[in-house]
Amino acid sequence: QVQLVESGGGLVQAGDSLRLSCAASGRTFNNYAMGWFRRAPGKEREFVEAISRSGIIFYADSVKGRFTISRDNAKNTVYLQMNSLKPEDTAVYYCAAREYSPTYTWNDYPYWGQGTQVTVSS
Repeated sequence: QVQLVESGGGLVQAGDSLRLSCAASGRTFNNYAMGWFRRAPGKEREFVEAISRSGIIFYADSVKGRFTISRDNAKNTVYLQMNSLKPEDTAVYYCAAREYSPTYTWNDYPYWGQGTQVTVSS
C-alpha cells in the first residue's frame, strides 16, 4: 500500500496562486501514477490532472494553461501548481495513486489522501 498526505490548501483571492503537495509513503513511489481530483460542494468528484511514472501529463480542459502537475521521485512527492485561480476552482482537492498508467476516472485509483480545502474568493 501507499499512504498519501496532502497539504498546501487555503483561502485565496481570484487570480492568486497556490501549490498543493502530496507526500507519499509506503511502497516505491515511482511505481505509481499520481492524480489530482477535486470535489466542489454539491458536485461529483472530478479529474484535475495526472502524471505517469515517466512524467507524461494528463489534464482536464477546465485547468489547461493554469494548473501544472509535477512529481519529485526523490522526495516521494507530487505537486499541483495552481495559477490564475477562479472561484469555480473552490473544492476539496485529493491526491490519488494507482499502479501502471494514469486514468481520468477516480475509481481507478485505489489509494487516496484525506484532501485539502481550496477556497477562492471573488
